[in-house]
Amino acid sequence: MPDGEKTPREKTSRGKTPDAGDVGFREVWKASRARRKALRAEIRRFTVRQRRRRAIWLGVAASVVLLALGTIGAAYSPLFGVEKITVVGAQQLAADDVADALSGQLGTPLPLVDESAVKAELVAFPLIETYALEARPPHELVVRIVERTPIGLIETRAGYTLVDAAGVALSTTASGEPSPGTPLLTVTGGVDSDAFAAAGQVMRSLPDDIRAQVTEVTASTPDDVTLTLGGSNAQVVWGSAEQSARKAVVLATAMAARPPADVSSYDVSSPDAIVIR
Repeated sequence: MPDGEKTPREKTSRGKTPDAGDVGFREVWKASRARRKALRAEIRRFTVRQRRRRAIWLGVAASVVLLALGTIGAAYSPLFGVEKITVVGAQQLAADDVADALSGQLGTPLPLVDESAVKAELVAFPLIETYALEARPPHELVVRIVERTPIGLIETRAGYTLVDAAGVALSTTASGEPSPGTPLLTVTGGVDSDAFAAAGQVMRSLPDDIRAQVTEVTASTPDDVTLTLGGSNAQVVWGSAEQSARKAVVLATAMAARPPADVSSYDVSSPDAIVIR
């Protein structure tokens, strides 16, 4: 083989560009870098909506929080102070008297009305059985009361005491005679007895027009409640307090058919077999 002529192997190996290996690595690196950039751009493109939505929700949440804080701050400020007290449900009581007793709450922000102080003032009104407070922004406090229903008078050493069905003393009259229009209660065992509880239940079950005619209620046991009707002195033998609602309906029907002036007694102790004498 002549000198200087290269062998095929030598031609092949020497025929390669000296930088071919280096160029391949750089191209791979550049391609990988470009791919990473493209991937990041794609991720940003797909997440930009999510970021925008998150920003909107954060803005809305911040606005709601600020609004709530502003509302709470205003509610506890003099802007919502009590300027008017309205009493609802007063019939026997004077609504103005109850409102005047609660005047100490005027100027107090509605959420800060002192319920303990309100209760302490309303205790002075025995006729109030229950009550509820209602705030009507911006300046009105409504007091809804339920009054006790008086059922009659009990004779005591101090005079005649008006009581409700639970035996709560509502007022006392020192005069020697009971007030007209209110029945006298003669109950064995006093207000703490079962006989009184039965008498109270009977009186509460009566329609208003019949209850207004009752002048006396007697009971020695829970099973022998008897009513006396004014004018005619007709007796209503009631018996126990069981089925009082039905007995009241039967009595009203019987009194309409045969008025008390024409009878001496109505026996409704067995409402299915009423006896009129």
